[in-house]
Formats: sequence, C-alpha cells, structure tokens
Amino acid sequence: MHPSASSLVTLGILGITLCVAVAAVLLFGLAAAHRGGDRGGATRRAALAVAAWIVATGALGASGLLLRFDLLVPPFLVLFVSILALGVVVARSRAGETLAMGLPLWGLVLFQSYRLPLELVMHFAGAEGTMPVALSFDGQNFDILTGATALGLGLASKLRARPVPLWVVHGWNLLGIAALANIARIALLSSPLVGYYGPDQLNTWVAYVPFVWLPAVLVVGAIAGHGIVLRRLLSEARLPSSAPTAPRRGEGHARAA
Repeated sequence: MHPSASSLVTLGILGITLCVAVAAVLLFGLAAAHRGGDRGGATRRAALAVAAWIVATGALGASGLLLRFDLLVPPFLVLFVSILALGVVVARSRAGETLAMGLPLWGLVLFQSYRLPLELVMHFAGAEGTMPVALSFDGQNFDILTGATALGLGLASKLRARPVPLWVVHGWNLLGIAALANIARIALLSSPLVGYYGPDQLNTWVAYVPFVWLPAVLVVGAIAGHGIVLRRLLSEARLPSSAPTAPRRGEGHARAA
C-alpha cells in the first residue's frame, strides 16, 4: 500500500516527532542538571544523538530499502527488532538512569501523553487508507488510553496535595507496556512478511519519510519511557520507610519537584 497521506497526517506525524525529540533532549539536560551535571553539555550530547538517529532512519526510509521484503533478511525486520532493542537499551543505560532519577515521577508519566495526539493522527491515517485500520483505535490499537491516562495521571500527580500512590503508577505503566506489545504484534502481523489482514491492509507506510519516524522515534520513546518509569518506581520501592518525606531536588514521589 503506497502512502497517499493527507497533509494532516503527514504534518501530524512530523510535528509530533519533532516535539517529542526536542522535549526528550531538553528533559535530559534538565535531569542532568538536577543531578549536579552540566546542563548545556548534556543537552548538546543528547541533541547530537537524537539528531543522528533521526537522520539515519530518515535516510533509510528515503532509500527505499525498507520496501525490499524480497531480501533474505528484510531491512524492515531489522529496523523492527532494532527499535525494540533500542528502547530497552536506552531505559537501562546511564542516560536512562539520569532521566529516571533526575526528573519528577509526574513528569516522566506526563511525557507519555504525546501518544494521545499520535493516536488521533493514526485514526485519520487509517480512515483515509494510508495505514491499516487495525493499527488505529478503530481496529485493535488501544494505546490512545495510555496517552489519555498519562495526561490525567501526570497532571493529577503534579497538582494533588498528596502523592498519587505508587501502585497506581505501577498499574498505568504495566498497562502501557501491554498496549505497546499489542501494537508490536499488529505491526508485525500487518507487514508484508505476514500479511495477516490481507493485501489491502499492509503496513508499508512506515517505510517512507516522515512515517518511518513513528516507530523509529515515537515508539522508541514510548518503550524507553516505560522502562525509565519502571526504574524510578523500583528505586522508590527500595527507599526505607523511615526516610524523610521531603524529596531531594529532582527526586521523590509522584508530586515531587
């Protein structure tokens, strides 16, 4: 299926990608500063890494290689596996630790709210035939709930006088991970490698620019984001019950900082 996307879908994916990329870079610099590091240096390093990934995946999409499903090892499959691995690696890295411990928990949750407008754009992509309907909330994708609850939970955690219980954030995080796993399942089943939903519902639109950045940037951000929230929650659980209630700068429960 060749993408014949409207301007709304094209600019929507491009705009959300740029917003998420810029937000991730700025938040990393802020987290580094909260942990006593050089904010400017951290921001520059993050910007270079994110820009390099965006350029590399954009070049891959523009090259047409992602449409070569006839190859023994299709580049689409390599990118699919790389995206899953990169999200986990970022969450487990020192950069992931900096974000997990240098930002308030409510901010880590609220970051994931970009998935709400993303799902709305994907709804239009499915309705106009650019994307398989199964990948939208009209089909089998329930990730709009993750984005909507991230917005509500993040704001509630920030504005409440008392911290939101950590078990609530744990539950939200697990549901978000389950939603991502479901999306990965649909993406693979709808690819030309499987074609489960039929020849007129093939997931080839992400082989083109700017749609390649949906998995390469936005899905990676979602995977890494859940891993980072998990790191923070596990750290909170290890705090002794007798620890002072006043959080250190950039740390604490869901309403801290």
